[in-house]
Amino acid sequence: MTARRTLVWAALAVLGAGCAGTSPAVPDYRGVPKWSSRAIPEARGEIRTAADGKRTAVRYAGWTTRDFDRYTTYAYDDARPEPPVQRVTMPANAVGDAQKGRALFLSRSKGPCTACHLVPGDDVWPAGSAGPDQSTIGDRKLPDQYLYQAVWDARAFFPHTVMPPWGTAGIFTSAEIVDIVAYLQTLKGPVAPDKDRDRNPFTRARPTGFGDNLDPTNNPAIVLADDAETLWTTRGPSGKACADCHEGGASRAMRSVGTRYPKFVKPYGRVMSIEDFLEMHAPEMTGLAMAVESADNLSMTMFVKRASNGLPVSVDIESPEARAALARGKATFYRRVGERNHACADCHTPDAAAGKFLGGRVLADVRAGLTRHFPTWRTDRAEVWDMRKRFQWCMTPLGMNMLAADSIEYAELELYLTSFDNGKPLSVPGIRH
Repeated sequence: MTARRTLVWAALAVLGAGCAGTSPAVPDYRGVPKWSSRAIPEARGEIRTAADGKRTAVRYAGWTTRDFDRYTTYAYDDARPEPPVQRVTMPANAVGDAQKGRALFLSRSKGPCTACHLVPGDDVWPAGSAGPDQSTIGDRKLPDQYLYQAVWDARAFFPHTVMPPWGTAGIFTSAEIVDIVAYLQTLKGPVAPDKDRDRNPFTRARPTGFGDNLDPTNNPAIVLADDAETLWTTRGPSGKACADCHEGGASRAMRSVGTRYPKFVKPYGRVMSIEDFLEMHAPEMTGLAMAVESADNLSMTMFVKRASNGLPVSVDIESPEARAALARGKATFYRRVGERNHACADCHTPDAAAGKFLGGRVLADVRAGLTRHFPTWRTDRAEVWDMRKRFQWCMTPLGMNMLAADSIEYAELELYLTSFDNGKPLSVPGIRH
């Protein structure tokens, strides 16, 4: 074997298994390596404290900067338990205002409750079906005290409910819940027929999707992936480009690579997605920065993964390292966190809300696989998102401080989710709302 071919195969092995010579991260007390984020600043989950003591979260442009530090996160060193169930008594002689209660029920700054529950009104749009239809709950003649407790903390009646503990979390005050109870007691039949069947999640047509992911006239991310060809051949400060080590172009050299990530990369001592690996590998080999969530990182990830389109996902779930990471990822998937005390499983398992509407969106079932189209073009955001930004976006509205996009916790959660895609064909970049 020639010296050049030896170099090429060594470089290919690096992308498949990690960079030789890199010092592994130092494990913490759980055996999980600590990691200092190298993501772009707005993706690191950092909190800044001003001179007056006010804490502000650093997040993407347009995202809330509220600090949710009082609520649990997915961080492995966050050992705080779920908030204990609060059993409460409705204030004596309390009289609620049904009109105020309806406004609170629909308030997007508070809930909205209509993301899960259908109630009458043409202005209730889009209503969800993750929770029961409440259009005639007043006909059930439930005691005010029962409804008050159910809104305050429904776990008192239903230990496994996915309904947030609105009062326990401090999202609604006692007086506000009294108003909501007054509104619920007004909801009696008969219910007027809907003017638009799409208002009602039980009669609404299911979304049909966006057609072919890989149609460049339909998916702008295809153009961004094409643009990474230039990045592939650009020499960095080291004098090297990706193309110098990976013979035959990306379509040949990267064939099947995308199907094997996330994976445990021994030199770094952790599970990594392709995005994580590029963040480290690119500056080490070429001198070019490719921080997680940067445009170059996302474009190169799509470029690399695209070489495996049509091939079945085949992430490792058998090695000791993979099994340990999968167990941690699964525990994260089922762990309830944040202001609303929600877990991923509350939305994405058939025993909970999978297949139902959350507002106007149908909640996907984890068993169908959620990862093989990522990175994906978000039509409502007009930008490319990878799985990590999707995690961060999902957790923030639930009242949880997001972790760094390149965190180990997210990597192992992504591995767990990707295990459901094993055997299914890769199709990157995707396109979703």
